Amino acid sequence: MSLEEHRRHAFKEINFIIVITTDTRDEKSDISGRIMREMIEDTGYTVISTYFVKNNIDEIKKIFYKLIEENCDIIIFSGGTGISSKDLTVDVIKPLFDREIYGFGEIFRYLSMKDIGSAAILSRACAGVKNNRIIFCIPGSPNAVKLAMKDLILKEAGHLLYEARK
Repeated sequence: MSLEEHRRHAFKEINFIIVITTDTRDEKSDISGRIMREMIEDTGYTVISTYFVKNNIDEIKKIFYKLIEENCDIIIFSGGTGISSKDLTVDVIKPLFDREIYGFGEIFRYLSMKDIGSAAILSRACAGVKNNRIIFCIPGSPNAVKLAMKDLILKEAGHLLYEARK
């Protein structure tokens, strides 16, 4: 089956949940969450909720298990994807995937390198599938969010869901 044929089957209506992992931001000060919401809604998809959680293993795991039971298609975790000891999102979420989408992190870092140079290696952005839902872990900076959303997530969301649910 060609890529065009696959894309014809892509989901057209997609429900997103956004999770901001942070120790400093809240709804008022969070720019990246607003950017994600606007980009998702401008594409015609729906954001059904946004959550803020601390960089805490138990809190991240708790929200993950709660949201995986929600009526959503894609969950985006933003923040906590670097290499500092406070960056816990990837350490918590990645082992919970049923299947990892390796290409996402690889391509995200490749595209990031065009913008920020070799500092792109500090990102541990990743994606995977859990219970037929697509999960993304992306950096929390506004530029990284724009890159991930515009160049990868929103372009492939419907196709990813089609493949994950076959």
